[in-house]
Amino acid sequence: MTNRRKFIQQSGSLAMAGITSKFAFNILPSRPKLSEEIIGHGDFRYRVYKEWGNLDPHKYPINDCHEMVRDKKGRLIMCTNHKANNIIIYDKSGKILNHWTLDYSTHGLSIHNEGGEEFLYLTDPNAGKVAKTTLDGKVIMKINHPKEIGEYEATQSFRPTETAIGPNGDIYVADGYGSQFILQYNSKGEFIRKFGGDSFLQINKFKQAHGVTLDTRDPKNPTLLCSARIKNTIKRFSLDGEFLEDYYLPGAFISRVVVDDDNVYSGVCFGMTEDNFNMQRNLGFVTILDKNNKVISNPGGTKPKYKNGNLRLMLQDRPIFKHCHDVCIDEDKNLYVCQWQADKTYPVKLARV
Repeated sequence: MTNRRKFIQQSGSLAMAGITSKFAFNILPSRPKLSEEIIGHGDFRYRVYKEWGNLDPHKYPINDCHEMVRDKKGRLIMCTNHKANNIIIYDKSGKILNHWTLDYSTHGLSIHNEGGEEFLYLTDPNAGKVAKTTLDGKVIMKINHPKEIGEYEATQSFRPTETAIGPNGDIYVADGYGSQFILQYNSKGEFIRKFGGDSFLQINKFKQAHGVTLDTRDPKNPTLLCSARIKNTIKRFSLDGEFLEDYYLPGAFISRVVVDDDNVYSGVCFGMTEDNFNMQRNLGFVTILDKNNKVISNPGGTKPKYKNGNLRLMLQDRPIFKHCHDVCIDEDKNLYVCQWQADKTYPVKLARV
C-alpha cells in the first residue's frame, strides 16, 4: 500500500508539472536569454554578452567605464574614473591582464604609435589636465590649463574630455566640459592654436565638444571628426582648424566617434523619446555610419531611416544600455561598449554575427 501511494503521488506531481509547463509555454512564452539576442541592422548585427568584462568589484572597483582602445598586441585598454583603477587591461576573452592608476578622475583615453612604441593620452576634466603615459603608467608629459600660457582668460574653464593625435604627432585636446574649444599642441606639448568655442547657433562652434578623432579614411586628406553632443552632430574640421561640414544625428547625444576601416562608430550616451526631444537618461545605444557618413545600424536603437535624404529621429529600441560612452572595435569587428552611470557595470561585448 505504501509503494502504491508513493506511485500515485509521484504520478500526480509529474502530471501537474506537465500541465504547468504547458500552461507556461502557451500563456507566458519565455524570452530568449540576453546572450541569444541579436541587435543591430543590415550587415552590422551583434550578439550581446553583458558579462564579458565582469571582474571582482572588490579587487578591481570602477565607477564609470569611460573609454577603451586596442593596442598593437590586441589587448583592450579601458579607462575608468575610479581613483584606484584609472586603467584596466583585458584580453579578448575578458581576462584581466593588468591595472594601474594615476589617481585621476580619468575620462578620455587615446592611444598613439610613435615609431613602434605606443603611448596613452588620458584626460581628467575634474582636475583640468592631460597626461601622456607609457602603457604601464609612466607619465611622459602633461598639458595643463591654457591660462598658464595666456591662451585662456583666468576665468575660463578648462575641463578636457578627449584627445586625438595627428599624423605629425600634433595633439588635439577637446575641452568638452569647459570652454568648448579644440586646442592644438605640437608633439612636445607646445601650443599652436585653438578653434571652435561655445555657441549653439554658429555652425563652426560647439555645445559640449565631447570628443575629437583623427579620420584617415581618405589617406591623402586626413581630417578631424569632433562631437558636438548637445547639437546631435559630428563636425569635420581640417587639421588646422577650418570647419568643413557636419552630420546631423537626430535623437543621438553622442560621445566621441571611432573610425575603423570605412566606418564610424559612436556610443549614444543620452537619447530622446518621440514626445520629448530633450536629453534624457538611460536611453543609450550605439550608432554606426558608413564611408559616406550615413547611419546604417543602431545596435540597441531603432533602424535608421532616411526620408528625402534626411535622417529621421533615432531612438532606443531595447533597454540593453543605459549610457553608451565609447565603442572599441577588435580585429574580428566585435564591439566593446563602455558605459557611464550604468550601475558600475563593466564593458559589454557585442559579438558580430
